[in-house]
Amino acid sequence: MNLKERFALFLAVMGPGIVTAFADNDAGGVATYAAAGAKYGYCLIFILLISLVLLAIAQEISARTGAVTGRGLSDLIREHYGVKWTFFAMSVLLIANLGTTVSEFSGIATSFEIFGISKYISVPVMVALIWWLVIKKDYGKMEKIFLFLCLTFFSYVISAIIIKPPWSEVLVHSITPTFSGTPAFLLMAIGMIGTTITPWGQFYLQSSVVDKGITTQDYRYTRWDVLIGVFFTGFIAFFIIVTTAATLYANKIPIETAKDVALALKPLAGEYASLLFSFGLLGASMLAAFVLPLSTAYAVCEAFGFEHGVSKSYKEAPMFFGLYTVLIVLGGTIVLWPNLSLYNVMLTTQVVNGILLPPILIFMVLIASKKSIMGEYVNKKFFNVVSWIFTFVLIFLTILLLVSTLFPAFSENILGFLGLS
Repeated sequence: MNLKERFALFLAVMGPGIVTAFADNDAGGVATYAAAGAKYGYCLIFILLISLVLLAIAQEISARTGAVTGRGLSDLIREHYGVKWTFFAMSVLLIANLGTTVSEFSGIATSFEIFGISKYISVPVMVALIWWLVIKKDYGKMEKIFLFLCLTFFSYVISAIIIKPPWSEVLVHSITPTFSGTPAFLLMAIGMIGTTITPWGQFYLQSSVVDKGITTQDYRYTRWDVLIGVFFTGFIAFFIIVTTAATLYANKIPIETAKDVALALKPLAGEYASLLFSFGLLGASMLAAFVLPLSTAYAVCEAFGFEHGVSKSYKEAPMFFGLYTVLIVLGGTIVLWPNLSLYNVMLTTQVVNGILLPPILIFMVLIASKKSIMGEYVNKKFFNVVSWIFTFVLIFLTILLLVSTLFPAFSENILGFLGLS
């Protein structure tokens, strides 16, 4: 096969990794990365870089499992661990995804509020529009438009170049571990991990690989698709942190609403910074608002053997379309709660993602470690060791967050004993 043919094959199989990456940089992701830079400067870049390595490992496992087995993650959990564990995994996924769906509609509401349109108008209209486009099967074309709007977040890269932050300081912080046992820091660290490595992303990526009919013969190209997606996830996230750190943190400007995040773009867009930010936020939120409820409906129906697929009619797949409808309607309704802080919703849901991530990772690693399932593509020891260490570290951080919130003095003693305070 010559170079031209290989490139054509890569273009044919690419998509799952890159779409997942752009959907990962959704409303909650932008809010979390911006808050990290505005509140802690460059200190959390190290955690971001570690998270990206772990994201690459997790998504490589998801994509490889899909290519080898030709089946989705929820289907494999049901077959190998039974209905009870499947119900538990789907409960975790539903909780995480409902929260993230609320986050996406918070982003939609915020982007329209920048234009002076109330959330009580924009959210119901967008809920109806998203539902209609999916039911009418036109969402594929819209997905390309929203991906295009997401490209506006590259404006953070340009802003960072214009600002000229102290790159030597950025580099030092990027390779220097920073840790604090305070509840605020732990919340931000868990939120960073939860928005970088999402529970839904692992289900969606594996299902996408299966839906495209990718097999082990094509898998090396899919691996590049995954790695390119991870790179862009980190690339955008890195520059959001650097830009907000160099502008908001350096000038002690707190972030209280998503509009405040737009201030970081003023060196590039001036008075139009809010408009530029709102277009990007709208694209990111709409893209994820399409992907998340659909991926959830696919995973749950696949897990319990219900008919599913947008090509089906409502009569053929009532559970699929019913669950999809409930998710977007409930997500939109929660956002309309009076006096709800939309920005805090976007941040909080990412922390919830981080807390609920370990059970999903455990199932992924257990399945990918079984030679009877994966054959010669079974997990290497390195992948297993890193995956288990990361899972237990995340569990430890969650427990530490709970303890530091309820018993601050006790947590300080624990951190002192571990040499982390």
